[in-house]
Amino acid sequence: MNNLLLVAFLDLKESIRAKWFLVYTLVFGGLIAIFFITGVTQSQVMGFNGLSRLLLMYIQITIVILPIFILITTVRSISSDRDSNILEYMLSFPISLKQYYWGKVIGRFITVFSPVFLAMILAIIIGLVKGASIPWAILFLYSGLIFSLCLSFLGIAFFISTIVKSSEVSLGIAFFVWIFLLAFIDIALISLMLQNRMDESLIIGISLLNPLEVFRVAAISLFDPELTVMGPVAYTILDNVNQKVFVILSIIYPVILGFAFAFIGLITFRKNDLV
Repeated sequence: MNNLLLVAFLDLKESIRAKWFLVYTLVFGGLIAIFFITGVTQSQVMGFNGLSRLLLMYIQITIVILPIFILITTVRSISSDRDSNILEYMLSFPISLKQYYWGKVIGRFITVFSPVFLAMILAIIIGLVKGASIPWAILFLYSGLIFSLCLSFLGIAFFISTIVKSSEVSLGIAFFVWIFLLAFIDIALISLMLQNRMDESLIIGISLLNPLEVFRVAAISLFDPELTVMGPVAYTILDNVNQKVFVILSIIYPVILGFAFAFIGLITFRKNDLV
């Protein structure tokens, strides 16, 4: 356990000193500052105002920025250690492969989750100072959704990092995964539905295997429980799953998905050549 925490601490320390972490923190912290400066909390769109309006905009931007940041900054975590001989040096100490791997996962999770979460805490503090009403239920549920989204893409990123030795190739795969999950899968499924007249329930079920899609629908349902902004799709989802149950599943499913990819990555890491 001590060795695992040591690896996590070293990875966290290295990440904090990296330039990408500064940019990553400024992006999310800057978004909150910009929202307050531009008076987003004073406006009202579709019935949302105050901090609810701010969190709604924050969700829309997070779903695009967060996955690509996690993928690009994490897929090189093991391959870069291998290229710089840090991996070989670390394993010269009494540290097992399992401790090294999960230590990297824990350290990187803290790195990617904390700026996003602290930005929301900053928004709450500023909101309290300004006397705004705090949507505590939405805040806690959204924190859980961000937690699960971080874990799912972290697991995918570590899986990629273990199966690809080249840093350049791993970055290319990470970018492709992001594009595929963000846009292509929706376009492809809509095309299949239109061309082959496939059952819409099947198409929607397949699309909800995408952690980004699950996050998107669950996040919208926190502000719009009837999912009116999604049109006819809402009827298919809500007819099969209760809104509260769907939100809970939207937190649990990405966590399971992330751990599954992480475990497969560990198995691959143990079997492959280390250097």
